[in-house]
Amino acid sequence: MSSTTAPSAPSAPTTPSAASDAPATAVVAAEEHPSDGSKLKTFLSILRKFIGVTDLASVRFSLPSQLLEPTPNLEYWNYLDSPNAFIAIGTADDPVDRILEVLRFWFTKDLKYAKGRPCKPYNSCLGEYFRCNWETEDDAPRINTKALKGSAPASGASSTKSGKLAVPAGLGSGDSRAASTVSVSQTVANPAKPVRISYLTEQTSHHPPVSAFYISCPEKGLHARGFDQITAKFTGTSIKVMPGEHNLGIFITVERRDHETYQLKHPAAHLGGLLRGALSVTVGDVAYVTCPETKLKAILHYYDEGWLTRSTNMVEGIIFRYDPENDDKLRIKDVPVEDILVRLGGPWKDKIVFTLGPKPLSSHPVEEQTTIIDIAPLNVAPKVLPPIEQQLPNESLNLWGEVTKAILSKQFSRATTVKQELEEAQREKAREREKNGETWKPVFFEQVTDKGGKPELTEKGREVLKRAQKGEWNLEGIIL
Repeated sequence: MSSTTAPSAPSAPTTPSAASDAPATAVVAAEEHPSDGSKLKTFLSILRKFIGVTDLASVRFSLPSQLLEPTPNLEYWNYLDSPNAFIAIGTADDPVDRILEVLRFWFTKDLKYAKGRPCKPYNSCLGEYFRCNWETEDDAPRINTKALKGSAPASGASSTKSGKLAVPAGLGSGDSRAASTVSVSQTVANPAKPVRISYLTEQTSHHPPVSAFYISCPEKGLHARGFDQITAKFTGTSIKVMPGEHNLGIFITVERRDHETYQLKHPAAHLGGLLRGALSVTVGDVAYVTCPETKLKAILHYYDEGWLTRSTNMVEGIIFRYDPENDDKLRIKDVPVEDILVRLGGPWKDKIVFTLGPKPLSSHPVEEQTTIIDIAPLNVAPKVLPPIEQQLPNESLNLWGEVTKAILSKQFSRATTVKQELEEAQREKAREREKNGETWKPVFFEQVTDKGGKPELTEKGREVLKRAQKGEWNLEGIIL
């Protein structure tokens, strides 16, 4: 779903585990028809109580329903805003091209922030889970950097028309001024048959709030997984959101390339515009993508201006050879120039380009810069959801269904009441477990958390994904 609805309180830009609720709920007067301005004013009045608190996630304060997006947390966060970018990973034979495919996916995973405003979904309950599919075309332009070397500028190529390169609609406009025709292949494996991606996530821990996720695409020999957890701090003018200790990023494995695995580490981000009344996500930190098998690493340095000035949303990056046993290069300036294979950059909410070799991006003429992704024409891809009659009580859309109905009908008092009943039921279950000396265990994942950051599926989890790949949603025989 898109995040272009009412600007509610923020959730983390890179992780799906927002702060959970606690008995000490912030008291806010219910308002049946709140305006955007009144929402923001109420939100700020709550946040001011937490100035100086090290981690908002550990405070576990609850927001009134009129400040929430009517969407479960686990549904909202998934990283597959552009699933055709995901299934293109591993297509290229060259390792440099493959890490570029990973980076293209990276720049599309949070389209909701480039295309809309941030929002605050429901907090997740322990044991809550969400599953869905995506049906996507295999239409991502192919990346071939070897063909770029010694190629003619795209502006003189025969495949251009009216100054535009005919690129599939899935991944950008393909402006011929910044894309070489020889780097883009129009071949599609099977245009009549979409590729299916299946997704499963479960809230595995409540203290701290952590969720595990698994993305599966057997047809392309791809899977991705990870734990999601955030820490958040209110500075007085913005909210800084960072990965928690159990969030080591997204791990993408390309099974058909000898199971080479890419670790994508999240940067810290800020939710700003609180005082201006226009919420937006900015990034002013460093992100990393590493692949020990190919010995390639990417450093992405995000730049942003101060809170009083307009955001630049710029990113500068490099791809270089590194030593997995001695991974000590944390800044672009730390990398010897002779080790740099690719440079890339641009506004991450617009268009990212790359060039080959160690020379600075700015030293290359426009016709030598190749577009890796153009965000402007993209939209968040729709999900394929299980029929509501085949969803169990702990499934996100079912669990929060009555709260969602009340919010959509603007019955905010009722929504708050139902929400509080759900939260109290969760606390009662926790008290019962403590009384009986029981340890809670996830259903679909082996671990609550894991120091390696790569959760393992249980037999039930594998079966859920196997059925989803067949388009089957009935869980009878799994957890019934």
